[in-house]
Amino acid sequence: MSWLDETAATWACALCQNPNMVTVKIDETNFERPVKIGNQVNIYGEIRNVGKSSLTVYIVARGYNFYTGEEKIVCHTIFIFVRIDEHGNSIPIDENVRIKLTQLAIN
Repeated sequence: MSWLDETAATWACALCQNPNMVTVKIDETNFERPVKIGNQVNIYGEIRNVGKSSLTVYIVARGYNFYTGEEKIVCHTIFIFVRIDEHGNSIPIDENVRIKLTQLAIN
């Protein structure tokens, strides 16, 4: 879970062009299968929604088998991040960034 949160938060900060994004919610996490020893974990994301100060992303972790080249979903969840100021108060995501992200969002 910490890998998913760290990856998703870093991605949210990059997408919003701001280092002050915090995790406010993690939906139900569905664990499909264990990661086998020797497999790599690849983490992917999709933008699901862009709010005035929030970003919702779907994150999926896949186990990658080096020998077969096969990737299988090991778990997935949805994260919600909010942009904050130096005092921890919610502030809007820049309008130009919101427009760009809304165009990339998968509904």
